[in-house]
Amino acid sequence: MGTGSSTTRRAVFLDFDGTYADHGVVPDAHVAAVRAARATGHLVFLCTGRPRSMVAPEVLVEFDGLVAAAGGYVEIDGAVLSDQRFPPELGARLVRLLDEHDVAYLLETPEAVYGPPGVDRRLADLLRRHLRASGHEGPRDILDALRMAPELTEVRFGKVTCFDSPEPVASLAAQAGPEIGALPSSIPDMGESAGELYLTWVHKAVGIEVVVAHLGLTREQVIAAGDGLNDLEMLEYAGVGVAIEGSDPRVLAAATHVAAGPQQAGLAVAFAELGLTGEPVVG
Repeated sequence: MGTGSSTTRRAVFLDFDGTYADHGVVPDAHVAAVRAARATGHLVFLCTGRPRSMVAPEVLVEFDGLVAAAGGYVEIDGAVLSDQRFPPELGARLVRLLDEHDVAYLLETPEAVYGPPGVDRRLADLLRRHLRASGHEGPRDILDALRMAPELTEVRFGKVTCFDSPEPVASLAAQAGPEIGALPSSIPDMGESAGELYLTWVHKAVGIEVVVAHLGLTREQVIAAGDGLNDLEMLEYAGVGVAIEGSDPRVLAAATHVAAGPQQAGLAVAFAELGLTGEPVVG
């Protein structure tokens, strides 16, 4: 990554898991870099696949705003600018399909995440087993936001996370209809039994466009950083796209720069090299 300086105000959008944070833990150097960038006049937004209900207040307070639910939810200064959810009939059809296949699933909303009775035990057992090698303490962030109920067809949700599905997640998307896409899980070794189901017209670049339009910015002012397949569109949209080392080749190909992962506090280096923490900006 080349060095440089930025005297023009930038809007920086950071993915959370695997980019800003390592298994939910944010390096002190990343917090300091965000604070320094904001102090010089740049805007920094969290841009995550997580729903609003799974973003901790102590994380969110460091940012100028939030793009959550992989682009479906946008919030700035406490005002909700976008909140896209599954149409009622489509959402109910998908929930019935998930129940028919005995899928462990979460319906993600800004207020909470919802799942069927017993999903807490299935998630805890499954995720602790898969995350033990990394030293992760378990799915506490999910379970703290979880609400369980036997009937969920009335829930208006923005995205679905599936775990422990007897049917491949991509097959579930195909059965549910062309409006629904599927992405693999970001947790290693979960295979086809886990992943995300989303509305095909919603992605992170859609949420970023809402912010850009609201603040009167341009696409060229956008810097985006991410490591997952749900970051592809935002990296392609941004004037400067930063991929994390070790990302999927498609993610690396969509970026203009590469940074080390959060274990090495790579964003702190990237912010400095991109001139985000130097001289105050103009405009």
